[in-house]
Amino acid sequence: MQPNFMRGKSPDKVKKIPDQGRGERVPAGQYVTQKFPVLSYGPTPQIDLKTWSLRVFGLVDRPLELTWAQFLGQGLTTLNSDFHCVTQWSALDQTWEGIPFSAVVGPAMPKAEATFVMAHSYGGYTTNIPLDVCMEEGFFAHKQNGQEMGKDHGWPLRLLIPSRYAWKSAKWVNGIELMPQDAPGFWEQRGYNNNADPWKEERFWPELNR
Repeated sequence: MQPNFMRGKSPDKVKKIPDQGRGERVPAGQYVTQKFPVLSYGPTPQIDLKTWSLRVFGLVDRPLELTWAQFLGQGLTTLNSDFHCVTQWSALDQTWEGIPFSAVVGPAMPKAEATFVMAHSYGGYTTNIPLDVCMEEGFFAHKQNGQEMGKDHGWPLRLLIPSRYAWKSAKWVNGIELMPQDAPGFWEQRGYNNNADPWKEERFWPELNR
């Protein structure tokens, strides 16, 4: 079984640039590019901010559903991070504007037995991430490098998990479900590695790498 790659520009058509001594920031099997390719499963959803909402539900004491105005009302901050795609390109020094995961989900009061997150997106996409990873580094991004994020890149909101391959950084996110145990998301069910650590080259199910 071979995994199905997401739609978008083929990595071999993306301009590559020399590493220039940045190898300590580039995981094995990756190359650095100044481009930011569009890779998605399915069409880009058409989202109306008037009806947009972000739900926090599952194992929480106070389920939340935020409107766009309520989300922005929490105050935006910035995150600087590198971005590593499983299709082998890396974009360094990305600046994102948005709100930390912990600031959004913390007020929902996660229950003690909550250990994993399932991120849900418009269009039905899902991906699973350990809750402690989300609370430590997760970030809901609205802008990228000083501009509103492009619709194909996840506008109006993308969940960033910088320490994992980019399919864990769900585009068009509209729901955060807290769960008592792990469960595979969309790509994880189709051959992508459950943990997705780029520094360990955790791209696919272990048996596919043999």
